Amino acid sequence: MIISPSILSADFANLEHDIKAVKTADWLHIDVMDGHFVPNITIGVPVVASIRKVTDMPLDVHLMIENPEKYIEVFAKAGADILTFHYEAASDVKAIIKKIKSFGIKAGMSIKPKTPVDVVFPYLNDLDMVLVMTVEPGFGGQKFMQNCAEKIPAIKEKAHDSLIIQVDGGINAETARICTSYGANSLVAGNYIYKSADIKSAIASLR
Repeated sequence: MIISPSILSADFANLEHDIKAVKTADWLHIDVMDGHFVPNITIGVPVVASIRKVTDMPLDVHLMIENPEKYIEVFAKAGADILTFHYEAASDVKAIIKKIKSFGIKAGMSIKPKTPVDVVFPYLNDLDMVLVMTVEPGFGGQKFMQNCAEKIPAIKEKAHDSLIIQVDGGINAETARICTSYGANSLVAGNYIYKSADIKSAIASLR
């Protein structure tokens, strides 16, 4: 189980401290939002480059942006280890996957709650990860949508053995059990981890 705490819920004035606070997790999830593809604006390349300097954790960078192909190279060079783009923002999915992999990093593709699961099937053999959103992307702290998690078994049935199936949105100890029972093997959690009185225990509970 790959646990990827979302720094969207961290204290941005004390980001290095909050990154080190989740070092018992596996990856660090970084939500990049542009104010166009989603209605919020978060962080960009300079912050990812700065984060790279203070942690050895793999950087799991989720591009919630339009025209993701334009930004693959700069995020890869900034230190991303996994780059996930949205199917809904892609003009040429195969070309984007190929470009991400050309930098020697993992390629992920995400789908929004209203996007049917079968759109990912043609690309499963090319992808390292599929990210199933169980909230509308753009804001932290939303309620988990179980009907979205029900896409996971369909992906798992057609996936290659090493495909990572990640879930993001409303993840806590209870919803994590639902997702893992469906076949997810990576969980993104923000508020549940960072608002916990004991971060280490919160991470352990997701395992």
